[in-house]
Amino acid sequence: MEKKIKKRKIFGLVGKNISYSFSKKYFTDKFEKAVLKNTVYENFDLESIEKFTAIFTGQPEVKGLNVTIPYKEAVIPYLNKLSKNAKKIGAVNTITISKKGKTKGYNTDYYGFKKSLKPLLQPFHKKALILGTGGASKGIAFALKKLNIEFDFVSRTPTECEIGYAEIDAETFKEYQIFINCTPLGTHPNVHECPELPYEYFTPGHIAYDLIYNPKETLFLSEAKAKGAVTKNGHDMLVYQAEKSWDIWHK
Repeated sequence: MEKKIKKRKIFGLVGKNISYSFSKKYFTDKFEKAVLKNTVYENFDLESIEKFTAIFTGQPEVKGLNVTIPYKEAVIPYLNKLSKNAKKIGAVNTITISKKGKTKGYNTDYYGFKKSLKPLLQPFHKKALILGTGGASKGIAFALKKLNIEFDFVSRTPTECEIGYAEIDAETFKEYQIFINCTPLGTHPNVHECPELPYEYFTPGHIAYDLIYNPKETLFLSEAKAKGAVTKNGHDMLVYQAEKSWDIWHK
């Protein structure tokens, strides 16, 4: 019995109110298909990030973690080390835990977003608006830099470097061809919510990308789609970033 406990491997997701999580089902199915015995994926639903280290302290079977809203930035002070990209981005969604309990943070969000957006891009897609300024938006900004796409942030409480929603008009839609929702607006069960945009200005030349994957088509996407825009939800991004996380845990 003691030997089985030592061999057990635990991976999991750290977040808040994450019962809906894509990751748990995705990795559980992955483990079953690969016949990975004594390997499980759990949700670590934390009321506060202060409880983060309790997940793996004294528990060597915990090998790797994913991180989601609202802790992608808040978890950083609790980590021993960051990858070069995670340091540049300023947000973490993947963590490795060594045998000695040392933690290292990575960001695979940017990789997943970049890979899923790239097939949609046309030569005229030059500028993007990132809706939201939280941890998820930082990985998106990093990916856009890698794709040589200019971008600006939109915020409900804009600083001098950000755009307010009230400022977005017809001219904005001429200047920016890609709109990326990094806010939680529209996530199940609040499916009747969406960012406050003048959706009538979307055209077939625009891309509307939503990091949300539940529901499959948010109100943000359906409103943009009604005007002919190319739309994409966050499912493929999640698959790509999850596979990248798995590679990091096993490199």
